[in-house]
Amino acid sequence: MNAYRGLAASYDSLQSEVDYKALASSCAALFACAERKVETVLDLACGTGTLLCELARMGYETIGIDGSPDMLSVAAQKCASLPQGCVRPLLLGQTMEQLDLYGTVDAAVCTLDGMNYLDGEGLRETLRRLRLFIAPGGVFVFDVNSPARFRSMDGKVFASESEDALSLWRCRFDEEDGECVIELDVFSRSGRLWSRSSEEHVEFYHSAEALRSALGDAGFSAERELDGYPGALADREGARLVFVCKRL
Repeated sequence: MNAYRGLAASYDSLQSEVDYKALASSCAALFACAERKVETVLDLACGTGTLLCELARMGYETIGIDGSPDMLSVAAQKCASLPQGCVRPLLLGQTMEQLDLYGTVDAAVCTLDGMNYLDGEGLRETLRRLRLFIAPGGVFVFDVNSPARFRSMDGKVFASESEDALSLWRCRFDEEDGECVIELDVFSRSGRLWSRSSEEHVEFYHSAEALRSALGDAGFSAERELDGYPGALADREGARLVFVCKRL
């Protein structure tokens, strides 16, 4: 199954708990650890582009990459609706491991579990690619799910509902293998009819120690580690770890 094919059209309405303006502000505040002025920002796994557009509204020149054409299609519509004065984001159809830009950026972000979609090899390749395209002294901000969060999801069924969409998430976490399999059914309404689509997502657990090691090997230093993004997400304490890294 193609991840995010069925979810793309309903993704935003089912993510109402995320305050993207606060998330963008939080990321911008974390850019302060960069040794250079941050003017250009790369959004890895940008999805439907909500955070990307918030960063553009704040005055940043932005680039968004995502491996899902369906998510990028929604993002393109949002980017086209940005007010005059905003630099229109550049959207690229790439996976994180395939990252390939025309030049460097001052900062990069990867939020809302994006890094958890990488296995160990994919994580190291993504960091290696990032070092090529983040300018020296630039910053990389990302988050990962904690083991406690994955454990709390194991064996559970979660529902998200809006006026025109309903999603059901069934989760299985294998702590020994460090994999969380998420089976997703999305019901979308069009007029009086409802359609159903199904997909499967796999997220990987990465310990803080493994992340520090991979970052160091790739030429990054972990400057700060935070318990979530203050004010942006309604995560319980210890659910999400945020890394603020400098490109050496």
